Amino acid sequence: MRVALLSDIHGNSVALDAVLKDIAAQGGTDAYWILGDLVALGPDPIRVLEQLTALPNAQFIRGNTDRYVAFGDRPGPTSQEVIANPSLLTSLIEVANTFAWTQGMITAGGWLNWLRNLPLELNITLPHGATFLGVHASPGNDDGPGVRPNMQPNELADLFGGCGAALVCIGHTHLPSEQNWNGVHIVNPGAVSLSLTTDKGASYALLEFADGSYRLQHRRVHYDRAAVIDRLNDIGHPGRAYLINHLSNPA
Repeated sequence: MRVALLSDIHGNSVALDAVLKDIAAQGGTDAYWILGDLVALGPDPIRVLEQLTALPNAQFIRGNTDRYVAFGDRPGPTSQEVIANPSLLTSLIEVANTFAWTQGMITAGGWLNWLRNLPLELNITLPHGATFLGVHASPGNDDGPGVRPNMQPNELADLFGGCGAALVCIGHTHLPSEQNWNGVHIVNPGAVSLSLTTDKGASYALLEFADGSYRLQHRRVHYDRAAVIDRLNDIGHPGRAYLINHLSNPA
C-alpha cells in the first residue's frame, strides 16, 4: 500500500498539477491523505477542490485557512492592533479582501458546506496495526505555531504526549521535516504551495507500507511559479501583492 501525503495546497492548481504528475511518475498511489489549507490564498480554489476530490481514496482534514473561509474567522492583524499601529491597515485590508474573495468563490461554486464539514483530525489504523494521526498544526489544533523542527523534548511531550499514535503527520509550517519523540514519528510533508524551502518547490511525501512497517520518501517538485503570478494578475486577485512577493523571491 502506498499513500501520498499532501498539505497546504492554498488554491494553487499549478503546483498541485506538478505534484500529481510527479506521483504518477513514481508509479501512482493507492490513497491520498490531505492535511488541510486547501483553498486560500491562491487563484484557483475551485479547480483545486475539483482535482483533490477526484483523487482515489482521498481523505481530508481542515487547516486554519479552510476554517477562515468556511466560518468567517480571520487571522491577524486585528482591528485593535491596527488602532495601536496604523501601519498595519494595509495588511488588514489585504487579508480581509483575500479571504472574502476566496469565500465568495467557494460559496458560488457550491463548496462551502463541504469545507465546513471537514474534520479536524484524521485517525487511521495502518496496515501493520499502528495508529496514524493526521492533523494540520498539532493534535487538536488547526492553528498556532505548529511543530518546529528544533522543538525540545518537553515541548514535543506537551503536544504529543496523549496523541496515542505511532505516526503523526502535520502541515502548517510549510517546511518538510521529521522528528521522533518517545516512539512517535512526527512527519511534515511540507507545502505544495507557498513552500518555505530554499527553492520554493512543491513538497509532498510518499508512505509505502510493506512487511509490517513503512518507508517514507520526501519529494520536491519544480513548478511554474511565473504562471501562477500571471494568473494572479489576470484575475486581479486582491492578495496578489503578498503572493507575488513570495513567489518571486528566494526563501
